[in-house]
Amino acid sequence: MNRETAKVRVGRVDDIDPRGSRRLNVNGLEIALFRLSDGDILAVENRCPHKGGVLSEGMVCGPVVHCPLHDWRIDLRSGEALDPDKGCIETFETEVSADGSIYLTLTGALLGADAS
Repeated sequence: MNRETAKVRVGRVDDIDPRGSRRLNVNGLEIALFRLSDGDILAVENRCPHKGGVLSEGMVCGPVVHCPLHDWRIDLRSGEALDPDKGCIETFETEVSADGSIYLTLTGALLGADAS
């Protein structure tokens, strides 16, 4: 099992509107970056665990995104669906540098891929 990790620059904070999102593809996996109202940048797998809705198209309220298909609420920090729903998506560590660059921590099979 590959446990290597690498930080990859995926954009700038200014690229994402407050309470907005940005989609990127990393080695075939679509990832959504969210800019919360408190300024935090969070990254998750861009699909709802229920029916695969595109989370980056959902409404962001605090650290939660509402799936645009069936209004499932997903906690962007943990990846967990909120009660009464059950399910989970992958989350990714993010870091913002002093110049506003966003870095995503990639592991395993996602290493060596370019983010687009």
